[in-house]
Amino acid sequence: MLIGVPKEIKNHEYRVGMAPASVREAIKHGHQVMVETKAGDGIGVSDVEYAQIGAQIVDTPEEIFARAELVVKVKEPQAGERAMLREGQVLFTYLHLAPDPEQTEDLVASGAICIAYETVTSPHGGLPLLAPMSKVAGRMAIQAGAYNLEHPHGGLGILLGGVPGVDPAKVVILGAGVVGTHATHIAVGMGADVWVIDRNPDAIEAHWKQFGRSTNTVFSTQDALERHVIEADLVIGGVLIPGAEAPKLVTAEMVKAMKPGAVIVDVAIDQGGCCETSKPTTHAEPTYIVDDVVHYCVANMPGGVPRTSTYALNNVTLPHVLALAGKGYREALMQDRWLRDGLNVHKGKITQREVAHDLGYEYADAEEVLRHD
Repeated sequence: MLIGVPKEIKNHEYRVGMAPASVREAIKHGHQVMVETKAGDGIGVSDVEYAQIGAQIVDTPEEIFARAELVVKVKEPQAGERAMLREGQVLFTYLHLAPDPEQTEDLVASGAICIAYETVTSPHGGLPLLAPMSKVAGRMAIQAGAYNLEHPHGGLGILLGGVPGVDPAKVVILGAGVVGTHATHIAVGMGADVWVIDRNPDAIEAHWKQFGRSTNTVFSTQDALERHVIEADLVIGGVLIPGAEAPKLVTAEMVKAMKPGAVIVDVAIDQGGCCETSKPTTHAEPTYIVDDVVHYCVANMPGGVPRTSTYALNNVTLPHVLALAGKGYREALMQDRWLRDGLNVHKGKITQREVAHDLGYEYADAEEVLRHD
């Protein structure tokens, strides 16, 4: 199969869909790989390095989209990229469709087969293609929060871990999943006063077993959310409903009642955000202020550490890339129900239940549409 890897064009996105090791593996399995020139610059990989392992370097994204049977990316296709998608072409990337009706409409109209990293599942539970980036984003969230708590950046001027004789910052983490767990690792390491809120008793129990008395766990109720968010110096939003828009746990009224200079880092912004006052930002302009509260809502946080992120992502996407290329998308999806969960759009039909529900589309069962493909 002819695989295409375009250069990412989202604002300050430096990751690449396939690192050289992944390209080499695909070629070893008998596939051809086209890589757009400078696609690897953000991770320190030159065109020469790709060419030396057998990749074909092409000058434009138009050539990638015109020729490739399988397009492997990192972030959702931007408007210009969506316009180049062909009927029957396979797109494998993060999509996050539920909060993005414009992208969804374009993908439906394209007739392409669109498989989303973030809804691929595994026999062991969880979202294995989302997890590496959730780990990165969770760890980065504390770094970003600590930075923005500094007075020159709009924060209330508090050191996250405090110093002997001075209290540390109160960090409230919404969600004890992958983002929350990795945010907790960093926050505890920096000496913060950490509070983790979740509604899943099993998640709370697992968190307690992992971190013990170094953190405080709270069962999520409206009362608990309001009390702890309002008292927080830093709030990390790490909630996720797979495929669906994130629930708005932090209301505008709660934001208004927070301390001036407090910080919200909404990691859930890819799925619409878990705060009513959240809106997507970029690495170029990462923050804005509402009611004297600093909001950091970068929609591609792991893009800020592209080397780490690219290799972590490739570790989990490569087996699926090889399956899609080696078997063809139909057989690969029919044979692997976990990969099939990633199918969001198939030749004009929405095959992801939560996306269909949130955006008002008729839902088409993935297995059924593939059987009649």
